[in-house]
Amino acid sequence: MEIFAQHRPDLVITDWMMPDLTGVELCRRVRAEFKESYAYIILLTSMTDKRELSAGLAAGADDYLTKPFAFRELAARVRALLRRESASRTVELHFADITLDTGTHEARRGERVIPLNSKEYALLEYLMRHPHQVLTRTMIAEHVWDCDAEHLSNVIDVYIRYLRRKLCEFDEPDVIHTIRGSGYQLKEPVA
Repeated sequence: MEIFAQHRPDLVITDWMMPDLTGVELCRRVRAEFKESYAYIILLTSMTDKRELSAGLAAGADDYLTKPFAFRELAARVRALLRRESASRTVELHFADITLDTGTHEARRGERVIPLNSKEYALLEYLMRHPHQVLTRTMIAEHVWDCDAEHLSNVIDVYIRYLRRKLCEFDEPDVIHTIRGSGYQLKEPVA
């Protein structure tokens, strides 16, 4: 639970039968302790009893996969759940004086509308969905560009620069912090 609290993942894949905490109990605790979390949970199980599987879903799992399974099927279910992300998430995101409307894709800083291209929007949305969390270049590449960060490191830096320029166009404080050797973090400006 401590790891969940620190990293706030978008998706959790867990086995039903774990030594200290069952997958079903993990689901219950995540749903009870992190009510604001939108993390999807997939249970992996060797059980086939539909009543027990229904209990897993009732405890908070979004999907389950019975063993043995093909990795392609697990990957397809992960993609399907993550596609639901935009429909099930909050329509308006807020951080400091920045507002992002995920329905209209309109960004504002105070009352000022900020025109963003599709990648700048996706980058800002990802940052705003994970405030205070250090997001590595790999995480950003996978969520914003849907590919490997190895070839995108410079591209990510360039888009961060574009986004900063637009957010701070009128000398507003910078809320995107560079964490040397790690990545970027959305947090309040240093006084």
